Amino acid sequence: MLLRLRLLTGTLLGTSLLLLVLCLGSQNLDRRSSLNLGLGRTVPLPQGFVVGLAVIGGWLSGGLGVALLAPASDRQPPGRA
Repeated sequence: MLLRLRLLTGTLLGTSLLLLVLCLGSQNLDRRSSLNLGLGRTVPLPQGFVVGLAVIGGWLSGGLGVALLAPASDRQPPGRA
């Protein structure tokens, strides 16, 4: 359980810091484009920001997947007393 909590905390803290750095760094980007979402279009966003959000989203989903699938260290293996 402690391993899962450490993985979850590290993932959330790391992605939060990356998102903060991405928001601060993408303030002065000139090339902006909007995304077509099917129902409408988004506001024009910097291209680097969109790519950065995709990377951060992948890191977040991967980290959460590892945290959920990590073995529970407080359980005993079957067959041991």
